Amino acid sequence: MINKTKKVEKETSAEDQVKDMTEDFLQRLEVTGAVTVSQDETGAFRVHIETEETGLLIGFHGRTLESFQIILTLMVSKKLEEWKKVYVNVGDYREKREEALMLMAQRAAERALATGTPVELFRLSPAERRIIHITLAGDERIATESVGEGDGRVLVVKPKV
Repeated sequence: MINKTKKVEKETSAEDQVKDMTEDFLQRLEVTGAVTVSQDETGAFRVHIETEETGLLIGFHGRTLESFQIILTLMVSKKLEEWKKVYVNVGDYREKREEALMLMAQRAAERALATGTPVELFRLSPAERRIIHITLAGDERIATESVGEGDGRVLVVKPKV
């Protein structure tokens, strides 16, 4: 029982450290905002930032947010001396983006079925492609496939034959 108590204290302490690192990072970027941190069942940290400067932190199609998340993950892992995944959300961006991607997936599937030809979706991050694959996985009429390399990688939505 004593060990469990110490573990909870360590996790709370780790959350406080992640919050402090995030606040310091924001301060260095000259961005003001409120930071909350929690840890999910997998041990990953969920960092939520509320700020007036959402556009600056999110960037074009979330690219700046992805970079912020990668840097923060590296900072946290180095500080805690073990690999920890960190997910960063600004406002409700991730929820809105996921909804938009799910809608994009449905529209691409409808177009592929209507025309009988593959539909290509460009400039998606690996996480975004995954959302589209998962969204369409239950539709037995549609197949999805990622093709290409690096920045040229394309997600193809096509009718099953």
